Amino acid sequence: MEDIAVSAEDRQSRLAREHKERQAKRAAQATTSSKRNAVIGAVAAVVVVAGGLFAGVTLLGGDGDDPKVNNAAATGSPSPSETPTATPEPTPTAAPANTRCTYRKDTSGSPVKNVGMPPARPNLKLKTMTIATNHGNVVIDLATQQAPCTVNSFAFLAKKRFFNNTKCHRLATPENSGVSLLQCGDPQAKADGKNPTDGQGSSGYVYDSENLDGEVSYARGTVAVAQAMDAINENGSQFWISLGDDTEQVEKAYTPFGVVSQGMEILDEIAKGGWITNPDDITGDGGSNAPKIPVIIKSVRLS
Repeated sequence: MEDIAVSAEDRQSRLAREHKERQAKRAAQATTSSKRNAVIGAVAAVVVVAGGLFAGVTLLGGDGDDPKVNNAAATGSPSPSETPTATPEPTPTAAPANTRCTYRKDTSGSPVKNVGMPPARPNLKLKTMTIATNHGNVVIDLATQQAPCTVNSFAFLAKKRFFNNTKCHRLATPENSGVSLLQCGDPQAKADGKNPTDGQGSSGYVYDSENLDGEVSYARGTVAVAQAMDAINENGSQFWISLGDDTEQVEKAYTPFGVVSQGMEILDEIAKGGWITNPDDITGDGGSNAPKIPVIIKSVRLS
């Protein structure tokens, strides 16, 4: 146990040091106002996109580069009155009846809330995921046949009440990130603009990506799993909801597993409220721009 504690302290020190180095580098490069931050996961990363500086957040440690973003300019968010246009993209065949899922221990050193491992056999009949928040319900139509192991993981975590009373820790907007999304699923997040480790927490296990065949869409309303660019096939508990079609510029590396069918107006109001910048975020690069209007997940239910 002592070795583990020392390792964690060393890791935190290294993350803080790397964050300071990134800040110094950005300060030296910040000669124009076009540089901006972007967000998708739980650990920070920096990539150049269309002349702007985008910072990604990944699901795991704090030292990965993420996310992958195509060389396309942000298109902006649609008006709140628009309905979601995203649809879960099918793979060539639906999940066979004998589908089995494999989950592995998360060895990244990220802070975790350990509730065990999901069962290997997924329930292929699940159709919706309802996220009860302090602002109302957000209902997601699931792509269970295309992402059975992802849906299986969320069903397991929901039954374990893993998400109960957790806070959505990141609001990415075109102004602060070049993309529009709300990110949740870190059981440790405080979403107060002060906690240096927001965006690092996970479930203690990881699993492979799914549903990335064909023309994957991250359009408004899409729900996808967050992970680091350098941590392929290491999905966990964090997820993001696209708030605008500008997320289509993100490279197709994040498992889409559903689309919002009810409650987008709730998310639009959250986005309108703005964000809190966390100056002490050790992941760096805007890794935990929490929404000013707190979003608390009361429960998650799949049916």
